[in-house]
Amino acid sequence: MSEVNLVLRSTRVITPEGTRAASVAVAGGRIEAVLPYGAPPPAGARLEDVGDDVVLPGLVDTHVHVNDPGRTEWEGFWTATRAAAAGGITTLLDMPLNSLPPTTTVGHLRVKQRVARTKAHVDVGFWGGAIPGNLKDLRPLHDAGVFGFKCFLSPSGVEEFPELDQERLGSSLAEISGFGGLLIVHAEDPHELASAPRRGGPAYADFLASRPRGAENAAIEGIVALAGRLDARVHVLHLSSSDALPLIAAAKRAGVRITVETCPHFLTLTAEEVPDGATEFKCCPPIREAANQDALWQGLADGTIDCVVSDHSPCTADLKTPDFAAAWGGISSLQLGLPAIWTEARARGRTLEDVVRWMSAGPAALAGLTRKGAVEAGRDADFVVLAPDAAFTVDPAALHHRNQVTAYAGKRLYGVVGSTWLRGTRILHDGAFAEPSGRLLERND
Repeated sequence: MSEVNLVLRSTRVITPEGTRAASVAVAGGRIEAVLPYGAPPPAGARLEDVGDDVVLPGLVDTHVHVNDPGRTEWEGFWTATRAAAAGGITTLLDMPLNSLPPTTTVGHLRVKQRVARTKAHVDVGFWGGAIPGNLKDLRPLHDAGVFGFKCFLSPSGVEEFPELDQERLGSSLAEISGFGGLLIVHAEDPHELASAPRRGGPAYADFLASRPRGAENAAIEGIVALAGRLDARVHVLHLSSSDALPLIAAAKRAGVRITVETCPHFLTLTAEEVPDGATEFKCCPPIREAANQDALWQGLADGTIDCVVSDHSPCTADLKTPDFAAAWGGISSLQLGLPAIWTEARARGRTLEDVVRWMSAGPAALAGLTRKGAVEAGRDADFVVLAPDAAFTVDPAALHHRNQVTAYAGKRLYGVVGSTWLRGTRILHDGAFAEPSGRLLERND
């Protein structure tokens, strides 16, 4: 056994084999062993006993818009990673758009890495972007360590990150597949969106009608067909339409290499509860009806949906105008995803082991982060200490992301994060943060 410097003990440690009382021995930032609860700490090791609080592996969030540099007034690496740590997230992957420049060339990636290097409270990796005109940049970005490539099939909302038409989608996916890469897709069909009714104003029903389920369903059908023809690996981002679940399940059974995520807001918020003018609830694709939410939970339970990630997409408060057509679309939930999902999961008879599978192991597997996502020997010593039965009411002023705009204001949630640990170092304890110690990750780290 290597020299153990820390033992984290709890009556409830969630491991890949289940939940049990254990002492987790840490050496050099890695988990050395998961020992019996009563095992005496090795000589010289510090013992941290958290009693009956639950020790989870640090969460992995593979869908975060940090927007830094260029739109740092929306969000930045300092604020986003503090919010992540406060929410039990120890690793995040930054999306390639909403920053200036976007991550569409190696040079742009280096700019973003320089900005993030001294500001990251948690480990940070980067997605590249696939846009018209950067086909030649995809392999160099892959070689530089991005985890995959994001594209849009409909307008992204920012002019510097255009969508791919069908021809460019095919050529980009063929290129990415050729070097064994991953394409992650915002799947809304532009023709379905163009034919949907469009009306401005504060009525959420009008906005919901403008982003129909059919737009997601048609886009996913096309992605499945293309991925099957090319034997390419694809991932569907932020699934909102439960209608697409049978298609996805059938594709998986047929051997298509497709994975899919959904988000806390789709699993915990419903269209029926969105007040008119409350554009803090606006996102694309949209929050849909309660019956749709029930079907998404079933998709999680049966494994059709692989993981739950935030799609943290913040903006300044002034961009959340009362007009759903004009307001910026995005929900900020880095700090609240774990308690939001746990609150709903426990009400539906699910366990914290399920939550770990969806929010830690699943995203880590998607990104190929073999050192993350589990409490077991050889993994990074990334932990969340959670009081699962403690409740709190969401106060926007207590949120750490840059702009305290949230769809969860006033909601009562279960699950209080007491401390967060990154490679054996406590980076958050009772609301106090350590100095930034996050690392910049590359694919295969």
